[in-house]
Amino acid sequence: MRRALIPLLCLLASGCGDDDAPTPEEALPGGETTVHDTTRNAFALAARNLQGERRDAFFVGNALFNRNWVTAPASAEGLDGLGPTFNASSCAACHFKDGRGKPPTEPGEKPLSLLFRLSIPGVDEHGGPLADPVYGGQLQPLSILGVPAEGQMALSYNTHEGQYADGTPWSLEEPHYTLENLAFGAPHAELRVSPRVAPVMIGLGLLEAIPDAALEKLADPEDRDGDGISGRVNHVWDVQAGAVRVGRFGWKANQPSLSQQNTSAFRGDIGITSALFPDEDCPPVQTACQQAPKGGTPEVDEQKLNQVTFYSRMLAVPARRDADAPDVLRGRSLFREVGCATCHVPRHETGTVEDAPELSGQIIFPYTDLLLHDMGEALSDHRPDFEATGNEWRTPPLWGIGLVETVNRHTRFLHDGRARSLEEAILWHGGEGEKARERFRTLSATERAQLLRFLESL
Repeated sequence: MRRALIPLLCLLASGCGDDDAPTPEEALPGGETTVHDTTRNAFALAARNLQGERRDAFFVGNALFNRNWVTAPASAEGLDGLGPTFNASSCAACHFKDGRGKPPTEPGEKPLSLLFRLSIPGVDEHGGPLADPVYGGQLQPLSILGVPAEGQMALSYNTHEGQYADGTPWSLEEPHYTLENLAFGAPHAELRVSPRVAPVMIGLGLLEAIPDAALEKLADPEDRDGDGISGRVNHVWDVQAGAVRVGRFGWKANQPSLSQQNTSAFRGDIGITSALFPDEDCPPVQTACQQAPKGGTPEVDEQKLNQVTFYSRMLAVPARRDADAPDVLRGRSLFREVGCATCHVPRHETGTVEDAPELSGQIIFPYTDLLLHDMGEALSDHRPDFEATGNEWRTPPLWGIGLVETVNRHTRFLHDGRARSLEEAILWHGGEGEKARERFRTLSATERAQLLRFLESL
């Protein structure tokens, strides 16, 4: 399939050596891991080059990823210890079909795949956010029997109107969050809240395999090239290594590795302790939480954690659709001309990963620089996260974004899912993204459609 695409793309472009010509690798964004699937299962497949016993290990991890954890004590030894307070009872509850979460969209709907990070001014001993003394580092709206849930978050929206240069109107919905039914009284007077939807799981192992040096090379914190874009690396605390490392996972790049990302999510989202994070998230005032039965010490062992991490590392990236269609090719050019590609860097090459030859030496097209960028006041959560300021967010990968509607039955984008479409996601760009947004705003209707068509092909 890959070989067949090479001459086709060359024929449709003006020439394989032309800067405007697509490279043949672009049709296979995950390199040799890329799969050809456009069904609702497109984000849940193993890397195409994963073979034999390693493929079997992927499905063991898949089972654990989808498994519901239960209250301790239970007959399901090794799978109990849920909570005491939590956001979800399984990984898949937020990452449904390994896809993207969304905010509530109907009255009374609960935020099942949207969580809220909490902190107060100051930093912890490693430079990370300082948790609220009463509600901890993450609002837990659910709990086991006999333990109070911490509270709920209610959403409301304000509508903002605008128009393109050609007069075509648009409207954007700005979310507002209100804490309700708090079980332990008022939080800290300067509580900071950061809403974050569950991201897509595909290609995470490939992103981890991009060398740190490549990301440092892309960074331009002082904007020395004067293009108005000053991407920064977030340097974060690696708990296992006991050292500062390059952050690359999470909406603010606040996690250095998939292993730590997953282990942290086990504790923060499901309430499952591990050797890396041995303590429940039960602040002193939450006595019932502290005294609740445990599912062991720790509640998840290293083997299970490694199996889930292997699974999340080996999830494949879907191939491009209609990559050679004329309107997609024009949209691809506009993507660069408008300035999107400055942060959504198309191409990377992975390094050598000792225990993952499938991910090593791959030419990939994730459309991200994994760096922090100031996205403006409108998108700010006013909550620093290691070196990330309240206005800064990590450039999210775009690969697979055109299949979100197929897989997850919605088109909600950005860190809190406020954008109802790819078009709205662009219009929310501010700060360093403002120039690109303004160029998009002044495109003709046909050009806007072509740029969006390109995004839908990713």
